Amino acid sequence: MTAIPPDVLLRMYASGVFPMADGKDGEIYLYSPDPRTIILPEHFHVPDSLRRTWRSGRFEIRFNTCFDAVMRQCAARDETWISDDIIRSYVLLHERGAAHSVEAWRNGALVGGLYGVALGGAFFGESMFHIERDASKIALVALVEHMRVRGMTLLDVQYSTPHLRRFGAEDVPRARYLELLEEALVLEVSWGGSES
Repeated sequence: MTAIPPDVLLRMYASGVFPMADGKDGEIYLYSPDPRTIILPEHFHVPDSLRRTWRSGRFEIRFNTCFDAVMRQCAARDETWISDDIIRSYVLLHERGAAHSVEAWRNGALVGGLYGVALGGAFFGESMFHIERDASKIALVALVEHMRVRGMTLLDVQYSTPHLRRFGAEDVPRARYLELLEEALVLEVSWGGSES
């Protein structure tokens, strides 16, 4: 396998499909789950304890300063769908300005973060990691705050987990997801910001 060209990858997302590899060295397959798990920014919920951590400034939030390193940290687990071809694909997309990382730093070290794809008013969250407790959660809070500021309307998190449900994630039928996606894609939204 080789990297998925950026234009092809963007067309996949625009049609409600995303790629995952079958293991670290496996073939890449396309997925469009039904139901699909999403977070609407207006329904996003931050637990009280995490809100205190957010306000404390314990973590420094950065955007796009080490996209490749965030992806490699997300892949650094026993079982992963983030193969080297997947990494190459998203690094190319990042170089095009469509894939982004949200990073949590502490004492000059990367301790958590997430990455995904921005297209119109939608952000497609792909994976997250943490080295320090709450670091990936703080990155998620920063992402949703950024989305609100930019006027983005849909955070696609693909599959439900108890962790995401704490933040207001909900399952919707694929047909409803595609309606929300269509509404988000027509929005003229840029990732923007001096931190991008």
